[in-house]
Amino acid sequence: MPPKRKPTVIISLLGTTLDEGKGAKRWERWRPNVSLCQHEDFLVDRLELIHPANAEALAKRLERDIESVSPETKVVLHTLDMDDPWDFEEVYSALHQFATDYDFDTDREDYLIHITTGTHVAQICNFILTESRYFPAKLIQTSPTRKSTDRVGNYSIIDLDLSRYDRLASRFEKEHSDAIVSLKGGIETQSPSFNSLIEQIEHVAARTTDPMLITGPTGAGKSRLASRIFELRKHRHLVQGELVEVNCATLRGDGAMSTLFGHKKGAFTGATSDRPGLLRAAHNGMLFLDEIGELGLDEQAMLLRAIEEQRFLPMGSDKEVTSDFQLLAGTNQNLPECVRQGAFREDLLARINLWSFELPPLSKRPEDIEPNLEYELERFANSRGQLVRFSAEARAKFLRFAQSPDATWAGNFRDLVSAVTRMATLAPGGRITDEVVDAETTRLKQSWSGAPQQQQGGQLDSLLSPDQLESLDLFDRVQLSAVVEVCQSSQSLSHAGRQLFAASRAKRSSVNDSDRLRKYLAKFNLDWSDITSP
Repeated sequence: MPPKRKPTVIISLLGTTLDEGKGAKRWERWRPNVSLCQHEDFLVDRLELIHPANAEALAKRLERDIESVSPETKVVLHTLDMDDPWDFEEVYSALHQFATDYDFDTDREDYLIHITTGTHVAQICNFILTESRYFPAKLIQTSPTRKSTDRVGNYSIIDLDLSRYDRLASRFEKEHSDAIVSLKGGIETQSPSFNSLIEQIEHVAARTTDPMLITGPTGAGKSRLASRIFELRKHRHLVQGELVEVNCATLRGDGAMSTLFGHKKGAFTGATSDRPGLLRAAHNGMLFLDEIGELGLDEQAMLLRAIEEQRFLPMGSDKEVTSDFQLLAGTNQNLPECVRQGAFREDLLARINLWSFELPPLSKRPEDIEPNLEYELERFANSRGQLVRFSAEARAKFLRFAQSPDATWAGNFRDLVSAVTRMATLAPGGRITDEVVDAETTRLKQSWSGAPQQQQGGQLDSLLSPDQLESLDLFDRVQLSAVVEVCQSSQSLSHAGRQLFAASRAKRSSVNDSDRLRKYLAKFNLDWSDITSP
């Protein structure tokens, strides 16, 4: 036996205009609430008709008309008054209260919400209440046909859980994915932490125009990310103007005030004409202040007021100007520490630190070096009109070096871009060879030789040959670097051995730390004199 049909209940608003009609002529026109009950293939068991008190006569007339065309339909009238049916808050509150008070029984009845009648505000509110399940129902929409003799019209039922709604969700998910790819510059990065960070940035950038602070070391990609955030907001129509960028580290004295806030002619020596300033240039757009920690305290105070009030005073002017801009700030400094030292305003930090994201250095993203390497080769080809590729051996050699502890990437992506540019330029016949890679790795090591982070792995360069270094696993290289560092800071072989084997020596019946250390070094063709010689 087929399952028993559950009664169909429709909740509908009275259409004070569409449902109107007196005398016999009212049957000559389409009326949405009457038409609901005139379809041969669709039985309405109960119609819950909501109406204002001043339309009670019309509601009762409609009740009688429905009884005449569909005796099976029970009409229940509900009086619901709203002072202003176009006021969203009032309409939503009234319908929300109705939904809360109504005794729904979804096990025994099927519910439909009619969204054809009522003001557009009421229709939107009914949709929202249904989508959020305050009305545990589907939607039903009615419409007239073009035939003048058709008084019944059409109806369609909309289930917000149907697959077509899933397709909409899939489209939004694709837009979300496209936005993330855009923020990453089309690079398929593999670092889980970096990908998670970009997802957070996309979520915030697409939903708010509040100030954002991007921190990270020099060369980590703050400026490039700022450009992509601007492009994302431009695409989402969250910003209309242009992107204005400035490196605050280049601003000093009167020049800083003038560059940012503008000046009037004669404001200072050399001010031969009016200057609008970058804040005004960023009106309705986005202002990216890179290295914001380099701004002076006076500039910080004026910037804070400009952010909070969209007003500021150009140099030499007694008349305020306005600019409504979105702010992105970047820095490689520890701004909370700058606040403690009195070099950065605490109130400005609080204002720009609502959304703060830290870009990791390239050395913390070794898995992302390979896709970025390919990306930079493509950029080189597009800019120079010349296709350059690695030989298989050269590519593997460069990646081994680039992902090893010896590669500190002190300049982050700037170093990587420079390295790719040099190798691509020097590549014979458009092919990057082993020799080109060897020359570039030597150049990079030399450029990093003064960086503190090079100490852990760089000292092996003078102790082992390039072939020996290439043959070492990352584990062995890190361990050997630590052993060498202890040896170089120890007075003797035995002293170094005691430090290195302090934990395990207590478990041995016979102890000879010097011999253990000597044998370990011999595995790499090293001895004590090799390491400790100046």
